[in-house]
Amino acid sequence: MKKNLLVLLVAALSAFTFGSCAKKVAQLPLINGAEWIASDSAHINAHGGGVMYYDGKYYWYGENRPAKGFKSEAGVNCYSSSDLRNWTNEGLVLSVSNEPGHDIESGCIIERPKVIYNKNTGKFVMWFHLELKGRGYEAARGAVAVADKPTGPFRYLESGRVNAGIYPENMPAQYRTAQWSDTLTWWTPTWRKAVDEGMLCVRDVPGGQMARDQTVYVDDDGRAYHIYSAEENLTLNIAELDSTYTRHTGRYIRVAPGGHNEAPAVMKHGGKYWMITSGCTGWAPNEARMMSADSLMGEWTIHPNPCRGEDAKLTYGGQSTYIMPVAGAEGKFVAMFDRWRPKNLRDSRYVWLPVLFTPDGTPYLDWKEEVIF
Repeated sequence: MKKNLLVLLVAALSAFTFGSCAKKVAQLPLINGAEWIASDSAHINAHGGGVMYYDGKYYWYGENRPAKGFKSEAGVNCYSSSDLRNWTNEGLVLSVSNEPGHDIESGCIIERPKVIYNKNTGKFVMWFHLELKGRGYEAARGAVAVADKPTGPFRYLESGRVNAGIYPENMPAQYRTAQWSDTLTWWTPTWRKAVDEGMLCVRDVPGGQMARDQTVYVDDDGRAYHIYSAEENLTLNIAELDSTYTRHTGRYIRVAPGGHNEAPAVMKHGGKYWMITSGCTGWAPNEARMMSADSLMGEWTIHPNPCRGEDAKLTYGGQSTYIMPVAGAEGKFVAMFDRWRPKNLRDSRYVWLPVLFTPDGTPYLDWKEEVIF
C-alpha cells in the first residue's frame, strides 16, 4: 500500500502536462518502454502507427504484429482513448484477406498505417506500406483503404507504386534524360553522385516510385500529402493527394536524395514544417535525423539529431513513427517511437515524448521515463 501511494505521489509531482489538456487529478503514468495495457488486459498491439483525433477521442492505428515472424496475419488494429492514458481495444479495423492472390492476402506485409479524416467526403482514409505475399520487400507499394467510421471497418481500395510516368517537380531537366552506367558500385562516390542526381528515380519513373516507410499529413488548407521512402529507401518523396485523399495528383518532390531516411514523422509549428526520420538499420535503433522547410513542397534543410540526454544517439532505443498534435493545446505535440523487439514483434514497446522547443523555435526531445497527459 505504501508503495502504491508513493507511485501516485511521484506521478502527481513529476508529470508533464499540456496546457488546457492537463488533468486536475493524479493518474498513474505510462512508463516508456514498459507494457502498455489496454481494456482487454493485453499489451497494446499497434506498432508503426499513428494517432488521429476525431469528435473528442483519439484513435491509435497500428500494425497487428505476430509473436513470431514479421508477416501480417491479421491486419491493422485500432485503440481509442479520451485521455491518452486509458485505451479501449477497438479490434481489427482492416483485416487481411483469405482470398489467394489478393493484395492484402494473409502473409503479406502491412506496415506503418496512418489514418486521416476527409471533411469534404466524410471518409476516413488509411494509407499504409504494402508488400505482396511471397515477394519480400520487392513490391514497395503504397496502399489505401477507406471507412465511414474511425473504427472501420476499412474497405481496401488499391495499391501500387506512386506517380508512374511523372518526374518530381524539383528534378532539373538535364537529369530527366541523363544516362548513368548500370555497373556503378554501390556506396562509392560516383554512385552516390548518381543517386543524388536522380538515377534511381529516373529508373522507376515508368512504373512509379517505390513507397515503403510512410506517413500522411493534412495541412491547414485541407490539402493532404503522402510522405514515403523511395529509391531503395535512399530518398524521401513528398507527394500531394487529390481532394478525396485516396489518389495522388502527380505533384511530388524528392527530399534528401541519398540520405537513407525512413520512418518519417511530420508536424507544423511556428509556420515551419518539421520532419523527424531515422536511418535504415533494420530493427536496430540508430540516431534520429531532423529536417525543416517553409513549405511541404519546398526546400528542406537538414538539422542535427533532435534528441538530447541519455541514449540520444540511439533515439532512446526507438524509431520514429508519428508526431501527434495534442487536441485543445495549441503548439503541443507528442513524438511517438517504436522500440522494436524482432524476436517477438507483438511485444515491441512504445516511447512517447513531449516535443520541446528552443527559444528560436527549433524542436528537440529529452528523455522522460514517465508520461502523464
